[in-house]
Amino acid sequence: MAKNNTLNVLKALSDKTRLEIVRLLLNGERCVCQIFPHVKRTQSTVSTQLATLEKAGLIESRRDGKKIFYKIKDNKVKKILKAAESKVEED
Repeated sequence: MAKNNTLNVLKALSDKTRLEIVRLLLNGERCVCQIFPHVKRTQSTVSTQLATLEKAGLIESRRDGKKIFYKIKDNKVKKILKAAESKVEED
């Protein structure tokens, strides 16, 4: 991962809502209609955060009729979260 890309990933994960979304997506693909109630934010807020995560290259989307589904794009995201969370548990 290039330095600039690493910085973009870390910036994207630095927001509580975005981090919650990514954690939810670690369990598999989800529709926006499943994400916004889970993170207790409005659908428009979640859509904005999803766009940020997609722009950073962490997630990808696909349309199925009127619904848009999101999933983790790169397994490196899982490794980054696992490493960060294990470090926090150690401290």
